[in-house]
Amino acid sequence: MRQVNFFVIFVICLALVLFGIENTEPAVIHLVKGVDLQAPLSIELILAMGLGAVLAWVFSVWTRLQRLLETGQEVRVRDERIQALEEDVERYKAEIEQQRLLPAAKSVASETQTTDAELVTQ
Repeated sequence: MRQVNFFVIFVICLALVLFGIENTEPAVIHLVKGVDLQAPLSIELILAMGLGAVLAWVFSVWTRLQRLLETGQEVRVRDERIQALEEDVERYKAEIEQQRLLPAAKSVASETQTTDAELVTQ
């Protein structure tokens, strides 16, 4: 992929150089009323493209930053939910363990009662 990117950038730069060689006539840019700028057409267009590239990069960084912040919030919410679910699992395990112990205690008590009843009858 890097080779493709390098090739694309190389072709664009080559096209800009060839464009600059062919367009050396001065052109006037009217920025605001009373403010004019005169420079070769190729320089003006290359500066305009450079400004566009910088603005595209700034927008890309801004979008990436927003996505990173959103992802961070989602991760925090997900971590909190995982923590709550883990606490629920531990609580359920404790309840199941208590329920296992209760019937065992009842069966020991009933065995003791039947043993006592057998002793009484003898």
